[in-house]
Amino acid sequence: MDFKQSLDILQLVITELTEGALVHRMQGQLFKSEGFEKLGQKYIDHYNEEMGWVEKCAERMLDLGCQPQMQGAKPRDLFEDAETYLKEDLRIQRSGVETLYKVLPVLSCDPTTYDIIKDYLKDEEEDLYWSENQLELIEKIGLQNWLIRQM
Repeated sequence: MDFKQSLDILQLVITELTEGALVHRMQGQLFKSEGFEKLGQKYIDHYNEEMGWVEKCAERMLDLGCQPQMQGAKPRDLFEDAETYLKEDLRIQRSGVETLYKVLPVLSCDPTTYDIIKDYLKDEEEDLYWSENQLELIEKIGLQNWLIRQM
């Protein structure tokens, strides 16, 4: 069986997710340094969770006889303003979820990789809903009240 498409998708996820995870880690550290301990820890924990998905995808590539590549990350800005960061992260999450929905049918001939990506998609949807809920909460209670909850 030809696993080229599976390998390409797995490598794409590894590359994009590693980049996003590193941003979450750095953003979490920035929020913590600003006194927003809970928000900062949320993003640091998110980094750890995402790196677990990177590991699963890398293990699958190795199982398929291919070595994952460490590809360069694009420069990304960090944000001191939490609301601006939430909006930017939500934009990226939406795009990522859309991409995952598009690649799932391609993986139908590789049920193991399909299951990994499907489970990752579920996790990403939960993250997307969390971001949406936080922005809705900011709108309802105001940014300052929301920030107090993040300390």
